[in-house]
Amino acid sequence: MEHVTVTFLRDDNIDAPVLIEGLPGIGHVGKLVADHLIHELGAEKIGKISSLHFPPQVIVDEQGITHLVNNEIYRHEKDGKSVLFLVGDFQSNSPEGHYVLAERYLDIAEELGVKRVYALGGYGVGRLVENPRVLSAVNMKHLRSEVEAAGGSFENAGSSGMIVGASGLLLGLGEERGIEGICLMGETSGYIVDPKSADGLLTVLSRLTAIEVDHTSLQQRAEDMEQIIAKIQEAEEARGREELSYIG
Repeated sequence: MEHVTVTFLRDDNIDAPVLIEGLPGIGHVGKLVADHLIHELGAEKIGKISSLHFPPQVIVDEQGITHLVNNEIYRHEKDGKSVLFLVGDFQSNSPEGHYVLAERYLDIAEELGVKRVYALGGYGVGRLVENPRVLSAVNMKHLRSEVEAAGGSFENAGSSGMIVGASGLLLGLGEERGIEGICLMGETSGYIVDPKSADGLLTVLSRLTAIEVDHTSLQQRAEDMEQIIAKIQEAEEARGREELSYIG
């Protein structure tokens, strides 16, 4: 097995100027957005990526059949315009693997005509956020005004920071290839899967890409999660009162 193996499921000419990456990360924010877009748009799976740098495991499906773990490439086309999605359940097990995979992702992007990458993720703040911002970073200065106009925030730009994994490397290595890169990160506690943060990120991404989809299912998931959080908080408060009563 090669370090990275890419298998395309169709061999027609594909020319897609935009790639949206939504691999797992903090709060699964980026993954939620990308998966939601694929579902709502009815995007077609056109390729899969397997790698020695993924976890050493297989997936067992509902029928008990095993499959090697892999990430996937989807395409949506409308009015002659295509957009690609890079999604899946895995990032690299090692620092070296992150670089190897990011370079291969960019190879694929170049082969398929990509000029701009949107890297989606979460920005962990260690607490629940009532109104999550969409914090942003770009790999070329001229992109900043466009992102700000769409509602992306650069409020943290004055302090040093890092973007770990595929989202960061796609911007850094992409800049060396002349590929525009925009990273959108929804504020999230980092403790839970966060559809509320994902919903806000989707709004900003839709303004930037002119891709409009129904938010209903994502918003319903956000409401369900808030109810779960509220019940947990109530249980913790009740336990705290019981402990105080016992001490008294």
